[in-house]
Amino acid sequence: MAVPGKKASKQFSSSTTSMASDEDLQIYCQPCDEEGTRLPVHGYCTDCKEHLCKTCFIAHNKNRLSKHHKLQDATNMPQVLQQLSTSIHTGQSDDLTSPCLKHSKELIKCYCHDHVELLCSVCVTLEHQTTSCKVDYIPDISGDILDSKEYQVILNAVNTTSDKFQQKVEDVKKMTYNSNSFVKESLAAIKKFRQEINQRLDELERQTEHAANVIQQENNKHLKAAETTCEDITKSLKISSDKIKHLNTTKQADTLFINLKLAENKMKVMKEKLLTLLSFDIKEYNFQSNDVISNLFKTEKSLGTLIQKTFNTESQSVLIKSRQSSREGEICVETSKDEYVCFITGMTLLAPDLLIIIDYANNAVKMVDTSSQSVSDQLKLDDRPWDITTVTSTEFPVTLPDKQTIQFISISSNKLIMKHTVKVGGDCYGISCYQGKFVVSFLNPAKLQILDMNGTTLKTIDGKNIFKDPWFITCNRSSIYVSDCDMKAITKLNWQGDMIGSYSGIRTPRGMSLSDDGTVFVCDLVREVIQEISGDCCIRKEMMQDLKNPYAICWCEETKKLYYSAKKNDEKYDNFLHTYKLS
Repeated sequence: MAVPGKKASKQFSSSTTSMASDEDLQIYCQPCDEEGTRLPVHGYCTDCKEHLCKTCFIAHNKNRLSKHHKLQDATNMPQVLQQLSTSIHTGQSDDLTSPCLKHSKELIKCYCHDHVELLCSVCVTLEHQTTSCKVDYIPDISGDILDSKEYQVILNAVNTTSDKFQQKVEDVKKMTYNSNSFVKESLAAIKKFRQEINQRLDELERQTEHAANVIQQENNKHLKAAETTCEDITKSLKISSDKIKHLNTTKQADTLFINLKLAENKMKVMKEKLLTLLSFDIKEYNFQSNDVISNLFKTEKSLGTLIQKTFNTESQSVLIKSRQSSREGEICVETSKDEYVCFITGMTLLAPDLLIIIDYANNAVKMVDTSSQSVSDQLKLDDRPWDITTVTSTEFPVTLPDKQTIQFISISSNKLIMKHTVKVGGDCYGISCYQGKFVVSFLNPAKLQILDMNGTTLKTIDGKNIFKDPWFITCNRSSIYVSDCDMKAITKLNWQGDMIGSYSGIRTPRGMSLSDDGTVFVCDLVREVIQEISGDCCIRKEMMQDLKNPYAICWCEETKKLYYSAKKNDEKYDNFLHTYKLS
């Protein structure tokens, strides 16, 4: 047993001093010795290869980065000082070489599941020490990432986003061509009009041509900027994709894990840039001749005006499309655990082949594999859930109106697991998430609240004179859409809470889903149709009819599939998700 004063073998040295005297040959706590304090030894860490005093021994067993280390008591520990290896954690993977984004001198070593963040040891100590944080050492969890579903989901997201940017270049080219074509037609009209008047209009003609040429130059300038942005981002995403594939092929699990998480964060930024390009507006023009000039051109100073065609680009791209729908089939979501006929009130998509649905009647959250067309897992809750939204590819919140609570749920090893809860001030129904912010709708009284990830209220929007019965909501970068069952309307708000649009041509609005181009798909329960509404709530189209009381809805952009549930009070319809392909 080691006691103060026990002499060590002379071939070993202290971490800070040379063994020049008998005093230096004694065994002391090595971490404290490095700070200039010599304390008696209480135990030994085989991973760090250090002798520890009682205080360091206890702290070592509690610290997140060292609690998995193997410790020996004073009886079993080496009785001589051990030389420190070049790495404190001898079992640490050589792949842990990525610098922390917050602390550039530290390496990423851990991952927080609750905050979905890559961490260094400083991050863990300063920001993630609470017991609610689930922090793992990356080498302990990275082995499962190779060829995993998460690997496939993120890689597919990288490739899909890259494809969207490539497609955006083509869309901008087409819009520019159309705009320039109208400008050319305007120039032809100018020429024809000029022929009807005398030579005195030459100067006015040149002025109007100059205005048209300026528009062309601006169009081409915007096109060049869009091309450059999309090409640069496409190249960057290609590099990320190739690197991820290489790391997976070479089984570099730690680096692959880090790069996948970095790529996932990168996708959020890329999607924001894509939405910016989607809102890009290239105007079209027609030439309108000046009738006054036709008779009194000597007194006029203008040949005419290039009139801009005013329309919203976001809604235009939706309205120009003529979607054709074809029924693909049904997915049975009834399980042996169910006591009642299913009532699917909400659903969200985690991956093209993975749906999470809310079964209100059976107090359940169900995971649906759309490839095998089956329920792969089911989680029973202690109260009735209503709606759901996606936070990450593995985590989502569910509203529990009667408990006035939001329950967070995650997926681990293809199983649904309950995590923490957030208490809210009211009967919470609809929920939607965008870039770390939640929009939650409440009844009695009707209101919306914008919350952060911790449940802190950032803004409250009173429903007075705006909405009365907001059962469902959805949101994107610029807008919040409310499905109001009482006012029979879809109401559009901005993130400041101002009403900026409304469509009231719906008899019984229920669930909604947003497409990337700004279309709002809405279930009209009693009329048994799904309506397609433009992003500005100005125009709608009944795209699917005779659907047997559609209730909740979910759109998959990658597969162009629309899933909806029915509320017919008939197990032949209510126990199934109904699938349509749109083209």
